[in-house]
Amino acid sequence: MTTKSAAAPSPTSPQRLPEWFRQNPGKLKATKALSQLLEMEVPNSICQEARCPNRSECFAKGVLTFMILGTVCTRNCGFCSVAHGKPMPPNLSEVEKILASIEKLNLKFVVLTSPNRDDLPDGGATHFAYTVTQIRSRFPDVRVEVLIPDFKGSMKDLETVVASRPDVLNHNIETVPALYKWVRKGSLYTRSVQLLKNVKSIDSKMLTKTGLMVGLGETEDQLRSVFKDIEGIPVDILTLGQYLKPDKNSLDVMRYYHPDEFAALKKDAEAAGIRYVFAGPNVRSSFLAEHVFEDLASPLHAALTRTPSE
Repeated sequence: MTTKSAAAPSPTSPQRLPEWFRQNPGKLKATKALSQLLEMEVPNSICQEARCPNRSECFAKGVLTFMILGTVCTRNCGFCSVAHGKPMPPNLSEVEKILASIEKLNLKFVVLTSPNRDDLPDGGATHFAYTVTQIRSRFPDVRVEVLIPDFKGSMKDLETVVASRPDVLNHNIETVPALYKWVRKGSLYTRSVQLLKNVKSIDSKMLTKTGLMVGLGETEDQLRSVFKDIEGIPVDILTLGQYLKPDKNSLDVMRYYHPDEFAALKKDAEAAGIRYVFAGPNVRSSFLAEHVFEDLASPLHAALTRTPSE
Protein backbone atom coordinates (compact mmCIF):
# COMPACT_ATOMS: atom_id res chain seq x y z
CA MET A 1 0.00 0.00 0.00
CA THR A 2 1.30 3.47 -0.84
CA THR A 3 0.66 6.76 0.86
CA LYS A 4 -1.45 9.55 -0.54
CA SER A 5 0.25 12.33 -2.45
CA ALA A 6 -0.99 15.34 -4.34
CA ALA A 7 0.65 17.96 -6.49
CA ALA A 8 -1.29 21.09 -7.33
CA PRO A 9 -1.09 24.85 -6.83
CA SER A 10 -1.27 25.78 -3.15
CA PRO A 11 -2.75 28.88 -1.51
CA THR A 12 -0.33 31.77 -1.13
CA SER A 13 -1.02 31.71 2.63
CA PRO A 14 -2.61 29.15 4.98
CA GLN A 15 -6.40 29.20 4.88
CA ARG A 16 -7.91 29.46 8.35
CA LEU A 17 -11.10 27.59 9.09
CA PRO A 18 -13.97 30.12 9.10
CA GLU A 19 -16.27 30.60 12.07
CA TRP A 20 -19.18 28.81 10.39
CA PHE A 21 -17.20 25.56 10.47
CA ARG A 22 -16.35 25.73 14.15
CA GLN A 23 -18.26 23.04 16.04
CA ASN A 24 -19.71 23.62 19.48
CA PRO A 25 -18.56 21.36 22.36
CA GLY A 26 -21.89 19.48 22.40
CA LYS A 27 -21.59 18.49 18.74
CA LEU A 28 -17.94 17.53 19.15
CA LYS A 29 -18.83 15.27 22.08
CA ALA A 30 -21.71 13.66 20.15
CA THR A 31 -19.51 13.10 17.08
CA LYS A 32 -16.78 11.50 19.19
CA ALA A 33 -19.29 9.16 20.86
CA LEU A 34 -20.78 8.21 17.51
CA SER A 35 -17.33 7.58 16.04
CA GLN A 36 -16.60 5.12 18.83
CA LEU A 37 -19.91 3.36 18.18
CA LEU A 38 -19.30 3.13 14.44
CA GLU A 39 -15.82 1.73 14.95
CA MET A 40 -17.28 -1.05 17.10
CA GLU A 41 -20.48 -1.80 15.18
CA VAL A 42 -20.16 -0.79 11.54
CA PRO A 43 -17.80 -2.31 8.94
CA ASN A 44 -15.87 0.24 6.89
CA SER A 45 -18.18 3.22 7.37
CA ILE A 46 -17.09 5.90 4.91
CA CYS A 47 -18.44 8.36 7.47
CA GLN A 48 -15.31 7.44 9.43
CA GLU A 49 -12.91 6.81 6.56
CA ALA A 50 -13.56 10.22 4.97
CA ARG A 51 -13.93 12.06 8.32
CA CYS A 52 -17.33 13.45 7.32
CA PRO A 53 -18.42 16.42 9.46
CA ASN A 54 -22.08 15.34 9.40
CA ARG A 55 -21.84 11.96 11.12
CA SER A 56 -24.04 12.91 14.05
CA GLU A 57 -26.82 14.55 12.00
CA CYS A 58 -27.09 11.68 9.52
CA PHE A 59 -26.99 8.99 12.17
CA ALA A 60 -29.70 10.72 14.21
CA LYS A 61 -32.00 10.42 11.16
CA GLY A 62 -31.17 6.76 10.54
CA VAL A 63 -28.87 7.46 7.60
CA LEU A 64 -25.45 5.86 7.22
CA THR A 65 -22.98 5.32 4.40
CA PHE A 66 -21.13 2.01 4.06
CA MET A 67 -17.94 1.52 2.11
CA ILE A 68 -17.99 -1.85 0.37
CA LEU A 69 -15.20 -3.61 -1.50
CA GLY A 70 -12.56 -2.72 1.07
CA THR A 71 -10.84 0.50 2.08
CA VAL A 72 -8.00 0.66 -0.45
CA CYS A 73 -8.42 2.51 -3.76
CA THR A 74 -6.67 1.80 -7.05
CA ARG A 75 -6.65 5.51 -7.94
CA ASN A 76 -5.09 8.40 -6.07
CA CYS A 77 -7.49 11.34 -6.05
CA GLY A 78 -5.96 14.44 -4.52
CA PHE A 79 -8.97 15.31 -2.36
CA CYS A 80 -9.53 11.93 -0.72
CA SER A 81 -8.12 10.41 2.47
CA VAL A 82 -8.87 6.81 1.47
CA ALA A 83 -5.64 4.81 1.13
CA HIS A 84 -4.19 4.12 -2.32
CA GLY A 85 -2.61 0.79 -3.21
CA LYS A 86 -3.40 -2.84 -4.06
CA PRO A 87 -6.79 -3.89 -2.62
CA MET A 88 -7.78 -7.28 -1.25
CA PRO A 89 -10.28 -9.44 -3.18
CA PRO A 90 -14.00 -8.74 -2.54
CA ASN A 91 -15.34 -10.27 0.66
CA LEU A 92 -18.97 -11.40 0.60
CA SER A 93 -19.07 -11.61 4.39
CA GLU A 94 -19.11 -7.80 4.59
CA VAL A 95 -22.68 -7.87 3.27
CA GLU A 96 -23.87 -9.83 6.31
CA LYS A 97 -22.16 -7.31 8.58
CA ILE A 98 -23.97 -4.48 6.80
CA LEU A 99 -27.30 -6.27 7.18
CA ALA A 100 -26.62 -6.78 10.89
CA SER A 101 -25.76 -3.09 11.27
CA ILE A 102 -28.97 -2.00 9.53
CA GLU A 103 -31.00 -4.07 11.97
CA LYS A 104 -29.06 -3.15 15.10
CA LEU A 105 -28.91 0.58 14.35
CA ASN A 106 -32.47 0.71 12.95
CA LEU A 107 -31.34 2.45 9.77
CA LYS A 108 -33.88 3.90 7.35
CA PHE A 109 -31.68 5.11 4.51
CA VAL A 110 -28.46 3.36 3.48
CA VAL A 111 -25.82 4.67 1.11
CA LEU A 112 -23.34 2.23 -0.44
CA THR A 113 -20.08 3.46 -1.88
CA SER A 114 -16.68 1.98 -2.65
CA PRO A 115 -13.15 2.89 -3.57
CA ASN A 116 -12.28 2.61 -7.24
CA ARG A 117 -11.61 -1.06 -7.99
CA ASP A 118 -9.94 -0.92 -11.39
CA ASP A 119 -8.27 -4.22 -10.48
CA LEU A 120 -11.58 -6.08 -10.83
CA PRO A 121 -12.95 -7.15 -14.26
CA ASP A 122 -16.29 -5.45 -13.54
CA GLY A 123 -15.00 -2.67 -11.30
CA GLY A 124 -17.02 -4.11 -8.44
CA ALA A 125 -20.42 -3.76 -10.15
CA THR A 126 -21.55 -7.30 -9.29
CA HIS A 127 -20.73 -6.76 -5.62
CA PHE A 128 -22.71 -3.50 -5.61
CA ALA A 129 -25.70 -5.26 -7.15
CA TYR A 130 -25.49 -8.21 -4.76
CA THR A 131 -25.37 -5.90 -1.73
CA VAL A 132 -28.38 -3.87 -2.91
CA THR A 133 -30.36 -7.05 -3.60
CA GLN A 134 -29.60 -8.48 -0.16
CA ILE A 135 -30.65 -5.27 1.60
CA ARG A 136 -33.88 -5.12 -0.39
CA SER A 137 -34.66 -8.75 0.39
CA ARG A 138 -34.07 -8.42 4.15
CA PHE A 139 -35.29 -4.84 4.67
CA PRO A 140 -37.82 -3.89 1.95
CA ASP A 141 -38.64 -0.55 3.64
CA VAL A 142 -35.04 0.66 3.77
CA ARG A 143 -34.11 3.10 1.00
CA VAL A 144 -30.81 2.39 -0.77
CA GLU A 145 -28.59 4.85 -2.60
CA VAL A 146 -25.46 3.73 -4.44
CA LEU A 147 -22.53 6.08 -4.94
CA ILE A 148 -20.60 4.33 -7.67
CA PRO A 149 -17.23 4.75 -9.40
CA ASP A 150 -17.10 5.26 -13.16
CA PHE A 151 -16.41 1.57 -14.00
CA LYS A 152 -14.05 2.94 -16.68
CA GLY A 153 -17.13 3.79 -18.72
CA SER A 154 -18.39 0.19 -19.03
CA MET A 155 -22.08 0.14 -20.01
CA LYS A 156 -22.38 -3.53 -19.03
CA ASP A 157 -21.14 -2.87 -15.50
CA LEU A 158 -23.48 0.08 -15.11
CA GLU A 159 -26.43 -2.03 -16.30
CA THR A 160 -25.57 -4.59 -13.61
CA VAL A 161 -25.93 -1.98 -10.87
CA VAL A 162 -29.06 -0.35 -12.31
CA ALA A 163 -30.74 -3.78 -12.60
CA SER A 164 -30.49 -4.19 -8.81
CA ARG A 165 -32.91 -1.23 -8.56
CA PRO A 166 -31.38 1.12 -5.98
CA ASP A 167 -33.61 4.07 -5.05
CA VAL A 168 -30.93 6.57 -6.08
CA LEU A 169 -27.88 6.15 -8.30
CA ASN A 170 -25.17 8.67 -7.46
CA HIS A 171 -21.92 9.30 -9.27
CA ASN A 172 -19.95 12.37 -8.27
CA ILE A 173 -18.48 14.66 -10.90
CA GLU A 174 -16.59 16.22 -7.94
CA THR A 175 -15.04 19.25 -9.64
CA VAL A 176 -14.78 21.31 -12.82
CA PRO A 177 -13.03 19.83 -15.88
CA ALA A 178 -10.00 22.11 -15.60
CA LEU A 179 -9.07 20.64 -12.20
CA TYR A 180 -9.41 16.94 -13.00
CA LYS A 181 -5.65 16.59 -13.54
CA TRP A 182 -5.02 17.24 -9.85
CA VAL A 183 -8.29 16.42 -8.14
CA ARG A 184 -9.41 13.21 -9.90
CA LYS A 185 -6.33 11.42 -11.16
CA GLY A 186 -7.28 8.51 -13.43
CA SER A 187 -10.78 9.88 -14.05
CA LEU A 188 -12.28 11.82 -16.96
CA TYR A 189 -14.93 14.53 -16.74
CA THR A 190 -16.54 13.45 -20.02
CA ARG A 191 -16.67 9.83 -18.84
CA SER A 192 -18.46 10.78 -15.63
CA VAL A 193 -20.98 12.91 -17.51
CA GLN A 194 -21.60 10.08 -19.98
CA LEU A 195 -22.12 7.57 -17.16
CA LEU A 196 -24.90 9.70 -15.70
CA LYS A 197 -26.48 10.03 -19.16
CA ASN A 198 -26.29 6.26 -19.60
CA VAL A 199 -28.22 5.67 -16.38
CA LYS A 200 -31.23 7.50 -17.81
CA SER A 201 -30.93 5.60 -21.09
CA ILE A 202 -31.04 2.30 -19.19
CA ASP A 203 -33.86 3.31 -16.83
CA SER A 204 -35.50 6.69 -17.38
CA LYS A 205 -37.20 6.52 -13.96
CA MET A 206 -34.01 5.91 -12.00
CA LEU A 207 -33.25 8.85 -9.71
CA THR A 208 -29.79 10.19 -10.49
CA LYS A 209 -27.56 12.34 -8.37
CA THR A 210 -24.13 13.95 -8.50
CA GLY A 211 -21.97 16.08 -6.25
CA LEU A 212 -19.46 18.91 -6.54
CA MET A 213 -16.88 20.26 -4.11
CA VAL A 214 -15.85 23.91 -4.07
CA GLY A 215 -12.72 25.55 -2.76
CA LEU A 216 -10.19 23.71 -4.92
CA GLY A 217 -9.41 26.63 -7.22
CA GLU A 218 -12.42 26.59 -9.55
CA THR A 219 -14.15 29.76 -10.74
CA GLU A 220 -17.86 30.44 -10.38
CA ASP A 221 -18.17 30.62 -14.18
CA GLN A 222 -16.68 27.13 -14.39
CA LEU A 223 -19.20 25.91 -11.83
CA ARG A 224 -22.09 27.44 -13.77
CA SER A 225 -20.87 25.65 -16.90
CA VAL A 226 -20.94 22.34 -15.02
CA PHE A 227 -24.48 23.14 -13.80
CA LYS A 228 -25.57 23.40 -17.43
CA ASP A 229 -23.91 20.07 -18.24
CA ILE A 230 -25.65 18.42 -15.28
CA GLU A 231 -29.06 19.76 -16.28
CA GLY A 232 -28.52 18.60 -19.84
CA ILE A 233 -27.94 14.99 -18.78
CA PRO A 234 -30.38 15.36 -16.89
CA VAL A 235 -29.49 14.71 -13.24
CA ASP A 236 -32.26 14.92 -10.63
CA ILE A 237 -30.24 15.85 -7.53
CA LEU A 238 -27.10 17.95 -7.02
CA THR A 239 -25.10 18.34 -3.81
CA LEU A 240 -22.70 21.24 -3.53
CA GLY A 241 -20.36 21.49 -0.54
CA GLN A 242 -17.09 22.90 0.72
CA TYR A 243 -13.92 20.87 0.25
CA LEU A 244 -12.12 20.31 3.55
CA LYS A 245 -8.58 18.95 3.54
CA PRO A 246 -8.86 15.50 5.19
CA ASP A 247 -5.15 14.93 5.87
CA LYS A 248 -1.76 16.54 5.36
CA ASN A 249 -1.12 14.73 2.07
CA SER A 250 -4.32 15.85 0.37
CA LEU A 251 -4.87 18.98 -1.70
CA ASP A 252 -4.92 22.32 0.07
CA VAL A 253 -8.09 24.38 0.39
CA MET A 254 -7.73 27.31 -1.99
CA ARG A 255 -10.56 29.23 -0.36
CA TYR A 256 -13.62 28.83 1.82
CA TYR A 257 -16.99 29.84 0.41
CA HIS A 258 -19.29 31.87 2.65
CA PRO A 259 -22.80 30.49 3.28
CA ASP A 260 -24.18 33.41 1.25
CA GLU A 261 -22.09 32.28 -1.72
CA PHE A 262 -23.54 28.79 -1.42
CA ALA A 263 -27.02 30.31 -1.44
CA ALA A 264 -26.15 32.18 -4.65
CA LEU A 265 -24.71 29.04 -6.28
CA LYS A 266 -27.85 27.12 -5.32
CA LYS A 267 -29.94 29.71 -7.14
CA ASP A 268 -27.65 29.47 -10.17
CA ALA A 269 -27.98 25.68 -10.25
CA GLU A 270 -31.74 25.84 -9.90
CA ALA A 271 -31.87 28.49 -12.63
CA ALA A 272 -29.94 26.10 -14.87
CA GLY A 273 -32.82 23.65 -14.44
CA ILE A 274 -31.63 21.23 -11.73
CA ARG A 275 -34.70 20.39 -9.66
CA TYR A 276 -33.14 19.38 -6.33
CA VAL A 277 -30.07 21.30 -5.18
CA PHE A 278 -28.55 20.92 -1.72
CA ALA A 279 -25.83 23.52 -1.17
CA GLY A 280 -23.93 24.62 1.92
CA PRO A 281 -20.55 24.46 3.66
CA ASN A 282 -21.26 21.12 5.35
CA VAL A 283 -23.23 19.45 2.55
CA ARG A 284 -21.72 16.14 1.50
CA SER A 285 -22.68 13.71 -1.23
CA SER A 286 -24.96 11.51 0.89
CA PHE A 287 -26.05 14.28 3.27
CA LEU A 288 -29.75 15.22 3.00
CA ALA A 289 -30.41 12.63 0.32
CA GLU A 290 -33.40 11.31 2.24
CA HIS A 291 -35.19 14.67 2.02
CA VAL A 292 -36.17 13.98 -1.57
CA PHE A 293 -38.21 11.03 -0.34
CA GLU A 294 -40.06 13.23 2.12
CA ASP A 295 -41.35 15.49 -0.64
CA LEU A 296 -44.51 13.61 -1.55
CA ALA A 297 -45.67 16.44 -3.79
CA SER A 298 -42.55 16.08 -5.90
CA PRO A 299 -42.79 15.19 -9.61
CA LEU A 300 -40.29 12.48 -8.70
CA HIS A 301 -42.80 10.81 -6.40
CA ALA A 302 -44.02 8.51 -9.15
CA ALA A 303 -40.49 7.18 -9.57
CA LEU A 304 -40.23 6.52 -5.86
CA THR A 305 -43.47 4.55 -5.65
CA ARG A 306 -43.43 2.52 -8.83
CA THR A 307 -44.22 -1.15 -8.48
CA PRO A 308 -41.50 -3.82 -8.80
CA SER A 309 -43.01 -5.04 -12.08
CA GLU A 310 -42.50 -1.70 -13.79
